[in-house]
Amino acid sequence: MRSFALAAALAFGLALPATQAGAVEGKLVLYTSQPNTDAQQTIDAFKAKYPKVEISFVRDGTPRVMAKLRAEFEAGAPQADLLLIADAVTMEGLKKEGRLLAHDKADTAAYPAGMHDPAKFWFATKLITTGIVYNTKATMKPESWLDLAKPEAKNLLAMPSPLNSGAAMIHTITLTGNLPGGWSFYENLQKNGALAAGANGDILRQVATGEKLYGMIVDFMPIREKAKGAPVAFVFPKEGVSAVSEPVAILKASKNPDAAKAFVDFLISKEGQELALKQGYVAAHPQVALPAGYPARDTIKLMPFDAAKALADEPAARKRFSAIFE
Repeated sequence: MRSFALAAALAFGLALPATQAGAVEGKLVLYTSQPNTDAQQTIDAFKAKYPKVEISFVRDGTPRVMAKLRAEFEAGAPQADLLLIADAVTMEGLKKEGRLLAHDKADTAAYPAGMHDPAKFWFATKLITTGIVYNTKATMKPESWLDLAKPEAKNLLAMPSPLNSGAAMIHTITLTGNLPGGWSFYENLQKNGALAAGANGDILRQVATGEKLYGMIVDFMPIREKAKGAPVAFVFPKEGVSAVSEPVAILKASKNPDAAKAFVDFLISKEGQELALKQGYVAAHPQVALPAGYPARDTIKLMPFDAAKALADEPAARKRFSAIFE
């Protein structure tokens, strides 16, 4: 405990030399899928350390952000310096196309292997896991993914479709790659009357109202609503959970790569990760505490996930899921 406290004190107490911070200046444009409030808080915290950097941001859902960026690529005039979006698979696609700039000197020593891109083209900033939400009136309290195929959940399960959601696609690829039987898990859910449609907010609504009793959903939504008194509970299944990491990356076309690298450094620093905690998310940094309502970090098991492999597997996964549910 003493060594951890000392490390934390050093992490917060050692600021960048003024000359180094002062040397970073100019304009930055951030394209992000973060909520507006989170994006502004992130920018404000960065500007407190780098006051000579002027940052503007464009915010929308990841598909719309990418559509805008794709149009700019086609026109030969990408405007973004930085990209902070929902998932690593999209980043892998951009990396494969040669659209990203590696940040070789980024300090990732505190993170476990596999958290960030090994070649340092993109970096995880959060861990938004998908688990099981259930209505507290439900007779079965699920502990395993396989519980969702039991008779008690027949016609009572709702989940986002990976055909419409990048996070849901990552979840599907993760589960089929880790659960015994692979795709038979989803085949059994379909036979049990599972509904694959709607976004996370709609899943939460259906379970909270009792329209459905079980759902697959991102962690923070039901945990926050339970704290407000909603009749829901969230489960991290014993086999493990999938996670999207809201990665950040620098565009190869950035007009201010030095400032962009400073922004990435800030986000993955202990200080930047503490900001993610304050915003109510699970920080990617293993030494940052979890928000209220979450279990201890070491009790949450993350299923293995390879973003590059997922990028290659996505077309087949999309076809397979569609064949099962449509």
